[in-house]
Amino acid sequence: MSKKRRMKEENPPTLQKLFGDSAIAKILDYLTLFKSFDYPKTEISRNSGVAWKTLYRIWPIIEKYGLVVRTRQIGRAKLYKLNEENPIAKALNDLAFQIARYDAQKIAAQERAEEKAEIRVPA
Repeated sequence: MSKKRRMKEENPPTLQKLFGDSAIAKILDYLTLFKSFDYPKTEISRNSGVAWKTLYRIWPIIEKYGLVVRTRQIGRAKLYKLNEENPIAKALNDLAFQIARYDAQKIAAQERAEEKAEIRVPA
């Protein structure tokens, strides 16, 4: 197993931690993580780890709820990004932040406990 794949399995993106390894969670994770940038669908597919065919199957749902906004067109490629004005997208972004915050606090508490245990061990 490759190092990158093993690392991804040990520490999945935030929304995938809650919603599992679903295509929509992968896409929304990618869009919330890189919300300041716009991408064509092919890049969203590749970078989120979702098959191109799957992205095109679920894209209408993402558009239906207004989670993405088309920003511009370069040649034939239409670029999209997370619609930060959408209340659902805002809630997803907040949820991703809260999940990451919870995990960080949990890891910090675990590390503090390990440090205390190391200090107490007599030499």
